[in-house]
Amino acid sequence: MHKVEDIKIWKKSIELAKAVYLLISDLPSDEKYGLSSQIKRSSISISSNIAGGAGRNSQKEFKHFLSIANGSVYELQTQLILIIELNLITKEKVQPVIDLCIEIQKMNYSFQQKLNSQY
Repeated sequence: MHKVEDIKIWKKSIELAKAVYLLISDLPSDEKYGLSSQIKRSSISISSNIAGGAGRNSQKEFKHFLSIANGSVYELQTQLILIIELNLITKEKVQPVIDLCIEIQKMNYSFQQKLNSQY
C-alpha cells in the first residue's frame, strides 16, 4: 500500500480537478447537466482511481487502477477539446488544462514503468 498524499501524480490530479471546476464555471448554464457533469466526473475519476489503487494489496492491482485513471485523463482531454470545438470556451482558457492532462498522462506512464521495474 502507498500513502496517497505522497504520490506526486495524485497531487497533480487534484490540481487538475480544481482547474477543471474553475474552467467549467464558464460553461453556459444549459450545459450544467450535460457536458459539464461529464467533465466533472472524468476529472474526479482520475484522483479517485489513483487513491483507490494506492489502497490495494498488490502492485498489480495498483497498476490496474492507474490504467483506469489514465483512461479518465484521455476522456477528460477529449471533452475539453469538444468544448473548444463547440466554441463554448476559448482555446486560450482550455489549453492550460489540456496541458495538465498531458502532463498527468506522462507522469502516469512513468509511474507505471517505475512500478514495473520494482517487481
